[in-house]
Amino acid sequence: MRLAFKEWAVVVDALGRGEQILILRKGGLREGAGGFQVEQSEFLLFPTLCHQQRDAVLPKAQIRFDELAPRLSADVLRIEYFARVAAWQRLESLPAAQILRGQHIWREEVIAGRFEWGGAKQIHALALRVFRLPATVQVPMLPAYGGCKSWIELARDISAQGAQPALDDEAFAEKLAEFEKAAVANSPLRA
Repeated sequence: MRLAFKEWAVVVDALGRGEQILILRKGGLREGAGGFQVEQSEFLLFPTLCHQQRDAVLPKAQIRFDELAPRLSADVLRIEYFARVAAWQRLESLPAAQILRGQHIWREEVIAGRFEWGGAKQIHALALRVFRLPATVQVPMLPAYGGCKSWIELARDISAQGAQPALDDEAFAEKLAEFEKAAVANSPLRA
């Protein structure tokens, strides 16, 4: 597997620990004219320091941010997880995004800012089944991985064989049902 999805390291950590199953994405500056798209149903999670801000996450996540910060490097990536998209939805109003409160670690004003940024007033919500790789893979940070973009093609393949789910089936089903219940109030889900 070479395709990776860039997300704040503290969010990747929350996904990997089963604290949340959601990614909320507006799209990066380099997403192109079509904006963010769900390009693949499986991908590695690429923990990034780009745009990551301590004050952008809830207080509980700020504590975890402080624990992670000394271990993060701008030169070497630690790929620990891959994800499968279980469902996704384009949210076309801020109240639709706010219905997901409690299902993620971002602060309300961060979601509002992402929603309002740029021309299209929308944000994508992806529900992910996350898996821990059998071993952490260290990857050198290359210039091609930088910048404000969601999708990265890594220079080498990383196998997901033997990966274990971050949440057991029952716990994941509960979180997915919570997401789906909120999403049904907005519009049909996509999988």
